[in-house]
Amino acid sequence: MIILGIDPGSRFTGYGIIRVKGNQSFHLHSGCIKVLQEAMAQRLQLIFQHLQEVILQFQPQEAAIEQVFFHQNPNSALKLGQARGAALAALTMPVTEYSARQIKQSVVGYGAAKKEQVQHMVKRLLNMTEDLQVDQADALAIALCHAHSRLSLPKRDKSTKKNSWRNFRILDPKS
Repeated sequence: MIILGIDPGSRFTGYGIIRVKGNQSFHLHSGCIKVLQEAMAQRLQLIFQHLQEVILQFQPQEAAIEQVFFHQNPNSALKLGQARGAALAALTMPVTEYSARQIKQSVVGYGAAKKEQVQHMVKRLLNMTEDLQVDQADALAIALCHAHSRLSLPKRDKSTKKNSWRNFRILDPKS
């Protein structure tokens, strides 16, 4: 299973690709899409195009993205939402969303962990020695969160052709 994790941003969009085999995760590729100088429409187009290139190259079967969180500045929230939309539009596979707290809880074991703690644990979990940029580490953390969580996600009952509410388990959002 190959998983793409995305940490959306209007200036820096991190992405990370991991391979999951059994209960082990392996780093395949990660990076950051930097769109500092361009106008907003060009930024969104670059995010979309770059993610499509990554998807074509690595062929992930599933993706995970961080949910939008509340911003003090409405303009910043709008730009983040647009960048997130461009990233979602580029995805051609099932996508799961996770809150920042869920991601930190899954990777660090503490939902209010600091960025440095997330970077450290991502490197340890993926047996990496190179330094990671914050957005790159966050994207890999999102992919790891999905890898850890996907076994408890709702599954389709293969004996039926349609999903039914009876085929899903309720997940505790606090866990």
